[in-house]
Amino acid sequence: MTYVAVTALSHPGLIRDSNEDSLVVGPWTVCSTVTENPQTLVFRLGTPLVVAVADGLGGQPGGEVASALVVRRLAASGPGLAGEDEVRQDLDICNREVYAAARASGGALATMGTTVAGAVVLPGSLLVFNVGDSRVFAVPRDGVLQVSTDDSPTPEPGRRTTSLVTQSLGGTAEYRPVAPHVTTVSLAPGDRYLICTDGLTDPLPNDVLDDVLREHDDGRAAFELWKAAMAAGGPDNITLAVMSVVER
Repeated sequence: MTYVAVTALSHPGLIRDSNEDSLVVGPWTVCSTVTENPQTLVFRLGTPLVVAVADGLGGQPGGEVASALVVRRLAASGPGLAGEDEVRQDLDICNREVYAAARASGGALATMGTTVAGAVVLPGSLLVFNVGDSRVFAVPRDGVLQVSTDDSPTPEPGRRTTSLVTQSLGGTAEYRPVAPHVTTVSLAPGDRYLICTDGLTDPLPNDVLDDVLREHDDGRAAFELWKAAMAAGGPDNITLAVMSVVER
């Protein structure tokens, strides 16, 4: 029997007053809360399973509202996401719902928005998707490999990252459509993936991610990744999920 094991946590970091990240693993969502002790969920491989993070846009009101709206929508629609077209359509609906909620706020949340990145697990394949700069990494033996596509400008000289995004769900006063990045990759027992917000990847370069994931199993790796981001200053909310396909 083949299973999908997902270990996840979410934490505000050391600088932010609140957590505007949200997380979905199948029907389970975590929104604006603290789960520094990693939680592990195991699912039988079969029905489409969505695992994703959403990062509310900083500096704009309602980031936690936008990210929670998106992961709750994905939790509800996840079992029906059987192909790339369905994922794109669902992310388009998420975008429209964020704008609708912003309009309904009477102007208080007029520019709220969020990034999203994740994967839909299917028998034999993985639908990787993102809008914004949250990321999905494959974790093969020869080093982590980013399989999502950042929606962000080229960093300034001497900088490794940028806080700007060129595309998000919501985030502007007037409605803007999105062009989600969606790709299909093969999936087999033993495969591992990391899905995370930029609160992990901004302070930690890929070689640190790789070292931690090589050294530890999923439960310990999730904790050690969070701890490394905190040791690097914890400049933003940190949300991550380590996902493995296992046979038992």
